[in-house]
Amino acid sequence: MVQEWHREEYTISTDRQRLDLQEIHNFLANHSYWAIGRSFEAVKKSIDHSLPFGIYRDTQLVGFARVLTDYVTFAYLADVFVVESFRRNGLGQWLVEVILAHPELQSLRRWLLVTHTAQPFYRKLGFTELEHPEQHLEKPVLKTDIRLP
Repeated sequence: MVQEWHREEYTISTDRQRLDLQEIHNFLANHSYWAIGRSFEAVKKSIDHSLPFGIYRDTQLVGFARVLTDYVTFAYLADVFVVESFRRNGLGQWLVEVILAHPELQSLRRWLLVTHTAQPFYRKLGFTELEHPEQHLEKPVLKTDIRLP
């Protein structure tokens, strides 16, 4: 079910039809530190398999995030960005607050995200370091092992 939230001239929407995939790909592949070089096909596939949130001013996409989730126990917040010319207006904080309050995500036991630079931003929104890091494992994949379209 598509949902929307409004604040001043901005709208946050989960409507996949509104997403500007070219703009999202451009930002991720060319302006983010975490997805440099990601192919358009990989961006599209990642969105297809996530709950996406776009921020719009009229019809212009000015921010984006997606959530990977089973809607019951776990969610991973990914690819959060606000276009640079729209930053410093509280849009990123509003976006994450809307995501965390989304009605379908209220039964979750755990949210996870990974960030290299934005720990203070996410701490203000309730995120903390892992409570029991010794219980968490990861399987690193070498870039040469990745076979994305």
